[in-house]
Amino acid sequence: MANPHPDTKYIEALVNNNTELLSEIYTRFAGKIKLLVLQNAGSETDADDIMQDALVAIYHKAVTGNFMLTCPFEAFLYTICKNLWLMQLRKKSRQPVTNSGDAQYETGTDVFKEAEAVINNNKRRLLLEKKFEQLGEGCRKVLELAWSGKPLDEVAALLNNTYAYIRKKKSECMGKLSALIKQSPEYKTLLW
Repeated sequence: MANPHPDTKYIEALVNNNTELLSEIYTRFAGKIKLLVLQNAGSETDADDIMQDALVAIYHKAVTGNFMLTCPFEAFLYTICKNLWLMQLRKKSRQPVTNSGDAQYETGTDVFKEAEAVINNNKRRLLLEKKFEQLGEGCRKVLELAWSGKPLDEVAALLNNTYAYIRKKKSECMGKLSALIKQSPEYKTLLW
């Protein structure tokens, strides 16, 4: 089981109504949430509402579930606010012909699962980048060009090699990268 993140203090502040740390949450993180909402067709009032909704959701998750923060609180809060705001925008964009209650607006989205997925994807990307740097320069060059969207025949021309060689080299390099990732202790925790 992973150790709780040092930012767990913010979760505890929500549960215990620690006004000093709650004030710190708003001071440190509200600006980024406000910017997110303002840049995506929202107002300052919307931003305040989204932040409040996110904190309430985190509070409920902390008191009702077996919840442990394993990433920075800022990233977790931001992801939840982003998902809540996207859901809000989806609701605003719907123009129903008849009003049959709020059921038509249900998205079925679990913001906590989405936040955890985003965080997990970021951790996988960081592991991939770390292991990519451990490859030799030749492998890195072939993979960078192949991943850039260029066709392999163009990559071969750029590297003054044959298409067959570059195709084989790409496959070998991907195998090396995959092996490096799978050998990492972090691999099993990232739910590939």
